Amino acid sequence: MAATDSSPTIATGRRKTSVARVRLTPGVGKMFVNGKEFTQYFGDPVLCQYIEQPLEYVNAKESFDIQARLNGGGKAGQAGALRHGISRALVEIDPENREVLKAKGCLTRDDRMKERKKPGQPGARKRFQFSKR
Repeated sequence: MAATDSSPTIATGRRKTSVARVRLTPGVGKMFVNGKEFTQYFGDPVLCQYIEQPLEYVNAKESFDIQARLNGGGKAGQAGALRHGISRALVEIDPENREVLKAKGCLTRDDRMKERKKPGQPGARKRFQFSKR
C-alpha cells in the first residue's frame, strides 16, 4: 500500500525493549525524536549516522520530515528501533525500496534480547559455586 503525497506514513520499529513509532511526511529532512532534534536527543554522532543509513541507501535524506516517539531501552536500542521503523516506513512509501534496504539489513528485526534469570540461580547463565566437600 503506497501512501499519498500529503498523508503521513506511520511505521513501528523495535530493538531489544525499545519501540519506535515513526511518522514520515514529505519535507526537507528534519528529524525530531520525542520533541527534540534527533542529534540533540542521541548526542553520539555514530548513532546519528546509524539512524540515517536507510535514508542514505534510498537517496531520500532531504525528501522526508521524520517525527518519532521512542519508549523503553537505552540509547543504542532506541537508535536501532528508530532505524528499523524508518526502513519500514520507506518500504511502505515505495515498495521498490524493499530490495535495497533488505540487502543492507535494515528490515531485519534484531531479536536479541536480554536472557531471563533462571530460578534457583544468581543470573541467566551464572551458577552458584559447586563444592564437592
